[in-house]
Amino acid sequence: MIVPCLLFAVGLVCLIKGGDWFVDGASAVAHRFHLPELLIGATVVSIGTTLPEVMVSTMSALSGHGEIAYGNAIGSVICNAALIAAITIAVRPGRTDPKPLRMPVIFFFVAAGLYCVAAYGMGKFTRPMGFIMLTLFVLYMVFNVRQMTSMPQADESGQEEEELSTAKMLIFLVVGAALIAIGAHLLVDNGTLIAQALGVPESVIALTFVALGTSLPELVTAITSLIKGHSALSLGNVVGANVFNLVLVSGLSVTLAPFSVPQSATIMGINSSLILEIPLMFVVMLLLTLPPLLKGRLSRIQGILLLIIYAAFCAVQFMMPSLA
Repeated sequence: MIVPCLLFAVGLVCLIKGGDWFVDGASAVAHRFHLPELLIGATVVSIGTTLPEVMVSTMSALSGHGEIAYGNAIGSVICNAALIAAITIAVRPGRTDPKPLRMPVIFFFVAAGLYCVAAYGMGKFTRPMGFIMLTLFVLYMVFNVRQMTSMPQADESGQEEEELSTAKMLIFLVVGAALIAIGAHLLVDNGTLIAQALGVPESVIALTFVALGTSLPELVTAITSLIKGHSALSLGNVVGANVFNLVLVSGLSVTLAPFSVPQSATIMGINSSLILEIPLMFVVMLLLTLPPLLKGRLSRIQGILLLIIYAAFCAVQFMMPSLA
């Protein structure tokens, strides 16, 4: 039991550092080719911070562990909204511009609606559903890029930024991608062993530990934004990452290896995914996005409420065997 726990922790470290290096290398490449700063943030960095979820979910689905692929996507959405964004809101609430949020919020709820069709209507995620999700991802990127490139760029003439050599850029990209792949393997394999040893369903491990672990890049980004006084930036990053979790992470894993909705965890004999996780995903995203969209501001009460919800969610997950 000690060895799987240690390897699980090593997997988390590999994912975090690998994602960090991959983003640095990809950003340097983008700068080298003089791509707009906003475009870099909207594409390269956002996808880079979501790579841990992509790798974990894809490898889980391919290895026959659909519960982890499924739980990781939904768990990451809940974790991003009710823990990561909630921390920044609770510590530093304030006004925010609703305009940049509208498009990602719309895409998120369209993708979440597709999830409901698959989970409640079909009871499984099929390859055609995966293609639809990936198509949504492409459309989201196109709209995002168009919106970002139409905005005026900030003057960067006074900014001095260390340029990475071509060799360093390639090393960062290759080593970062390799660490992400290794970390994903360690996380999935040892997370499964830990779940089996504790008698906890794989879906519960995916919804809590794996989801939190793969969301650490977003957590680092949120803390950095908080320190620099940009809590609204953290909100935008979280909403964007949640869109990626549904349309890219789930879309890719479902396309490569379709799976049924997990049945391993139940509440009073009913599949917990249908009466807890999916409804909660909608609830936390509504609580997170409605106030800034309608009132143009974030409140401390909003952040505290989301944190309470996340704590209760984790408690229920580990009480699941007694509720079955």
